[in-house]
Amino acid sequence: MATQIKDERVAQTSLATKLLQRPELGALIGAAVIYMLFWSFDTTGNFAAVGGTAGWTDIAAPIGIIAVFVALLMIGGEFDLSTGVMVGTSGLLAGILTTEYNLNVWLAIAIVFAFALGVGFINGFVVVKTGLPSFIVTLATFFVLRGANLAVTKELTGTVRVANVEDSAGFEGAFNIFASRLEVGTSNFQISILWWIVATIFATWLLTRTQFGNWIFASGGDKVAARNAGVPVTRTKITLFMMSSLAAAFVGIMFVLRLQGMQAGQGVGMEFFYIIAAAVGGTLLMGGAGSAIGASIGAAIMGIADIGIPYALWDQDWRWTFIGVILLAAVLTNTFIGNRAKGAKR
Repeated sequence: MATQIKDERVAQTSLATKLLQRPELGALIGAAVIYMLFWSFDTTGNFAAVGGTAGWTDIAAPIGIIAVFVALLMIGGEFDLSTGVMVGTSGLLAGILTTEYNLNVWLAIAIVFAFALGVGFINGFVVVKTGLPSFIVTLATFFVLRGANLAVTKELTGTVRVANVEDSAGFEGAFNIFASRLEVGTSNFQISILWWIVATIFATWLLTRTQFGNWIFASGGDKVAARNAGVPVTRTKITLFMMSSLAAAFVGIMFVLRLQGMQAGQGVGMEFFYIIAAAVGGTLLMGGAGSAIGASIGAAIMGIADIGIPYALWDQDWRWTFIGVILLAAVLTNTFIGNRAKGAKR
């Protein structure tokens, strides 16, 4: 009697294999380990309390809002090194429009969002039309914006910062939506945590439940094959650049309203945090695979570490070293889990 051979295409996948195939699994394990580490070394007793949670989510939320869209861009096979400086540019632009030109805050916000979309479009258009690496194109945008931030701000205000945004028309309403606090017991959470959750849910839905999400994976996996299959690779990549730029502008608006002003150097250097959060969360640097939820977990890890180090009374100078170790460990863990998933038995 002939032996039946099962068709692997219809074979059921075990629960263990499904878990191993999740790109954010390594980040989730890492987050749990790091949280327990700082909880055990906490010298204040506040790390695991509501106040400690409010502290690390306050740091993680702005990173997470941008990181989930940077992750989508990376899954699509591209990088954006201008997101950090775009945070400062957006805040400065909103501040200048309201304080120097007396515009209503809401009108200023609309102009800032339009400006961010324009910058994102230019980044994406140059990348897809010239074939230049997105690393180079967005690095050029980074320097252009950084120089403009300093030069324009000094020219219009005589200083390197914008201040007194709270005196502008419409400030209170905008503040309540973008920068207010939520009381939980005796602690206050920044409303940014809600925007972080919304951004993560939206990006996850977009990536896993829409045709555009399929286009993102296809564009990052093999753009030639994707084009041959009818995927609008050019439109997809440009849209992703616009989304990452818009997310950075959103956070810039949050900061300028919360701080009631903005420094010219605000956000510079943070672009690496967004990329690291995405990479820690399981997004491949070469594109084609990743997770918005994973990027969000990566942002949470950064917030936990930022608060945990001083709570443990460790030297803050080791913070960057710790982040580097987290990045390397996460990438190695994700690679290991990915290899196990590929070789796992069904």
